[in-house]
Parts: sequence; C-alpha cells; structure tokens
Amino acid sequence: MISEKMEGALNNQISLEGYASFLYLAMASWCDNEGLEGCAEFMHRQSEEEREHMLKIFHYISDVDGFALTPQIKQPPHKFDSVQKMFKTVYAHEQKVTKSINDLLDIANKENDYSTLNFLQWYVEEQREEEALMRTILDRIKLIGDGPQSLYYIDKEVRSINKAAQAAEAAEAGNQG
Repeated sequence: MISEKMEGALNNQISLEGYASFLYLAMASWCDNEGLEGCAEFMHRQSEEEREHMLKIFHYISDVDGFALTPQIKQPPHKFDSVQKMFKTVYAHEQKVTKSINDLLDIANKENDYSTLNFLQWYVEEQREEEALMRTILDRIKLIGDGPQSLYYIDKEVRSINKAAQAAEAAEAGNQG
C-alpha cells in the first residue's frame, strides 16, 4: 500500500516524464524541419525513452495498490533559436527531473517506504546517465563552435552519440535476456 502523499508525488512525476516526452518530440520535429536528421533521430529516441519512464511509474503505482493518473500535458515549445539553445533546454529539463526524483526519494525515506525507495534507485542511475549525456553533447557543441559548417558537424556528432547509445542499450538488453 502506498501513501496518498507518495501516490500524488509519483503522479506528478508521471506528468513531468510525459512533458519531457512531448518536449523532446517537439524538438525532434524542429530538428527535422532544420535538416538536422541526426539530432531529430536522437530526440525521437529520447522522447520514447521518457515515455517509457512515465509508463514505468504508471505501472508501479498500480502494483502498489495506488491509482495512476493520465497526465494533462501542456504544449511544449516547438521553435528554438539554435541547436545549442535547444540542448541547453534539454539539460536544464533533465536537471529538473533529477531534482524531482530526489524529492521523491526524500518522501519515501521519511515514510519508510522501502519498496518505492528501491523502485526509484533505477531512476537515480538513469538521471545520472541522462545528465552526463547532455553535458557531453553540450561540450562537443562548444568544441565544434558556431562557424558556417558547425550545424553539419553538430548533427553528425549527435548522430554518432545516438548510435553509440543505441548499441549500448542493445548490448544491455542482450545481457538481461
């Protein structure tokens, strides 16, 4: 049985993860419109990953005899000044998600909710990886600079990072199966 406070906080997290999925989907569309196919592929994958995070919490709430709510998600921005600013927005959002996960851990800890503490450990590791990935992308964008060919190289670099992440996920899935 889950407390009402924890159930509410987890339902808020569902909304945050759902918003991230829609935000990244809007970013994928913007990238596609700008001819940044590698960035669009990356953002599509990120959107799907956030949807999976949302559903994982949704199912967990049901598993602990709570009631998961389908989130109402506000329209995310769909235009960005630059690919650099777009990835800064992604990084800031991931930091917001990390803070929210940490707040959930605080609630679970105060309530001695060991099941939820255990469940949330996966998110702690996932957020560490997400923030590190976004810092890597921002570092590479900074190195590439903003010269005339920079968008080509940024897109190429993000495509490479995306392929490496997909390969790592496939290897991990193979090790689990």
